[in-house]
Amino acid sequence: MYNLIMKDVKLGVPFIFFLFPVLMGALMLIPGWIYFIVLLYFCWITVPNLFNQFKAQNDLMFTSMMPVTKRNMVKARVLVIVGLELLHILIAAIFGVFTMLLYPNLTYLFFPPNIGFWGLGMMMFAIFNIIFIPIFYKTAYKFGWALFFSVMAAMLFAGIAQWVGIQHPVVNDIFYGTGAEQVALQAIILVTGIVIFAAFSIIAYRLAFRRFLRVEV
Repeated sequence: MYNLIMKDVKLGVPFIFFLFPVLMGALMLIPGWIYFIVLLYFCWITVPNLFNQFKAQNDLMFTSMMPVTKRNMVKARVLVIVGLELLHILIAAIFGVFTMLLYPNLTYLFFPPNIGFWGLGMMMFAIFNIIFIPIFYKTAYKFGWALFFSVMAAMLFAGIAQWVGIQHPVVNDIFYGTGAEQVALQAIILVTGIVIFAAFSIIAYRLAFRRFLRVEV
């Protein structure tokens, strides 16, 4: 499994994509920005470039010649995607902490980068994974439609969540408040987001594996 993961990283993840989370994460320092966009750059830029690299390297044919199972092929690819998503969130969250410290009195129109927001970010990536990964593994080669539907779903979730956060007074109080009660609720949202992200990623992996079994390599 380790060798498969390293193969995916070396073939499909150029070094710039390990710097990309830092470059995009730095956008968290913009006061009052739409911070969902920082995470969406992963869907917009990293994923299409990643899978273009795999396609250009004829990775499917190369990996099928290795003494590995289809289950491990899918598992390694999913772990690479999930790992990059977690890297994006972790680095963005670090920049988010600095934002909160630099602008303690800023009045936010859009979600502030607090722990509740990162719970929503995990949910957004969960939705992306459960759509993109299974659809991609219908062919394990073409990713255009899988990317389109998953990005649209992620953006729709982000847009609706942000609209509700602005318009609904209870939700607004939870995400924009800084009191002990609001922080506790934000922590619950974060834990919920982590659980949903883990569950959806596992489901996506299982669905993808079943579909990949039907693919003739």
